Amino acid sequence: MMFKRILLASDGSEHAAKATEKAVQLAQLTENSFIQVIYAVEGDSRLKSLSRDEERESRIHTTDEILKQGNVEYEITFMHGDAAKTVIQFANQNSFDLVVIGSRGLNPVKGMLLGSVSSKIAQQVTIPVLIVK
Repeated sequence: MMFKRILLASDGSEHAAKATEKAVQLAQLTENSFIQVIYAVEGDSRLKSLSRDEERESRIHTTDEILKQGNVEYEITFMHGDAAKTVIQFANQNSFDLVVIGSRGLNPVKGMLLGSVSSKIAQQVTIPVLIVK
């Protein structure tokens, strides 16, 4: 299956970096593919501070570097709101072929379980979802 338009949900974590690598691999298989990165920031958008902006930039830096090295077309969009709800709404309202997201264990004892954000997205998005460990 060819994935021309990929939605990558990122939070700047180690799992998100692995998901980014997988999204790049998939995008490289299809000519003229595009990766839309969405980084959902929880909280009130009016309460921006320089330190929070700097923190966001540093957390997304790894994702940006992986995408640059992969030589694929991409765009990073910051959105405000609940991470799961924001990604679900964005995925369902736009035309993507695939959503790629990192998994996250709830705690060391339950390491095999998906994180709540990954789980909600997988259940509520209307297109295929790839969860990367």
